[in-house]
Amino acid sequence: MKTKTLRKDKVNIITLGCSKNVVDSEVLSGQLRANDINVVHESKKSDHNIVVVNTCGFIDKAKEESVNTILDQVALKKRGRLDKVYVTGCLTERYRQNLETEIPEVDAWFGTMELPLILKRFEADYKSELVGERLLSTPAHYAYMKISEGCNRTCSFCAIPLMRGQHVSKPVEQLVAEAEGLVRRGVKEIMLIAQELTYYGLDIYKKRELPRLLHALAEVRGLEWIRLHYAYPSKFPMEIIDVMKERPNICNYLDMPLQHASDPMLKAMKRQITKAEMDDLIGEIRARIPGICLRTTLIAGFPGETRDDVETVKAFLEQHRFDRVGVFTYSHEENTSAYGLADELQQEEKERRAQEIMEVQQEISYQKNQEKIGREFKVIIDKKEAGRYLGRTAFDSVEVDNEVIILATQKLPIGEFVNVKITRAYDYDLEGEVV
Repeated sequence: MKTKTLRKDKVNIITLGCSKNVVDSEVLSGQLRANDINVVHESKKSDHNIVVVNTCGFIDKAKEESVNTILDQVALKKRGRLDKVYVTGCLTERYRQNLETEIPEVDAWFGTMELPLILKRFEADYKSELVGERLLSTPAHYAYMKISEGCNRTCSFCAIPLMRGQHVSKPVEQLVAEAEGLVRRGVKEIMLIAQELTYYGLDIYKKRELPRLLHALAEVRGLEWIRLHYAYPSKFPMEIIDVMKERPNICNYLDMPLQHASDPMLKAMKRQITKAEMDDLIGEIRARIPGICLRTTLIAGFPGETRDDVETVKAFLEQHRFDRVGVFTYSHEENTSAYGLADELQQEEKERRAQEIMEVQQEISYQKNQEKIGREFKVIIDKKEAGRYLGRTAFDSVEVDNEVIILATQKLPIGEFVNVKITRAYDYDLEGEVV
């Protein structure tokens, strides 16, 4: 029998899934720390006695990873290595009843909006004065900033509204104060995230106010890069591009998930846009900011997808030559409207199609990178690894995009900017020297 000790609790938070979950974990960490509770994020040590697993429930692979992580922590608890295992996040929001039955060893389950209830488990108070305050789990020079929660869109494949609820924007003033606080702590780059950026403000201001928010954030002294993630293409407010063009600290970078390029698939996905409209939108954006970096994501293997649909996607990539592309295989999710469709393609075939599409993009990416040889770019230094410095240009976001490999003899401070001349280029990375 394990003897009870007077050892002070130490909490390890494990975060799975997207950057929005990262922010949620950082907020929880900040609240625990403010209540004098020792907290770490994804610690490799074994000196903690409580674990909080912040789960993802978006697609099958993410759900599997979340369940396996929970089981790993439960196993540690059974061996006496942990006192408590708590689980929060999207997986709980969707499957709490089933999970409580299947994994009874977990001490408590919490949904996506139950932060005060988690704190109550620690006999901690939710401190409203800490709104916007977080214990950053990212390197000190960049941070994600969530500008809204939830989504009002009705895409047939997506379960996010089931897990995150309806769209709720944060006020401009609150977000500016949060950005100012981050800059005071050394943050130079913020990545704006939401389920849907362009919907920002409709609920609290009765109109789309992302341009207003961008102008306000661009005024924050010391904020050198502002990056936009997850913009919905239908009824895209072009004023966003005008602000981007006007404000030098807003990166000429736009992450706009398009999901497909075939009209039958776009209709079945309930994307509220046609291929012709996407063609026009991309053309207009590039006309206003030549050289803008466009990132998109696509889904392969949606129910009813034909070979012609796949060829349409490949031709679409050849036509528009996106700078960055991610391709995911379709996941048949309960309680989405697409769940009523016949998911007839085998996973192997979905993966073949995804690979086929990515091979087209790989060649495009290689060609675009080759064009950068000999050019100079402002690069932020992210880390040093295996004797090399790794950084990013304004056209690259964290983890998902290109890295710049810098073979420097001099010491380069992490989190600082340097000018780099590109000397070599690969499919997805660049190599250069400090100018």
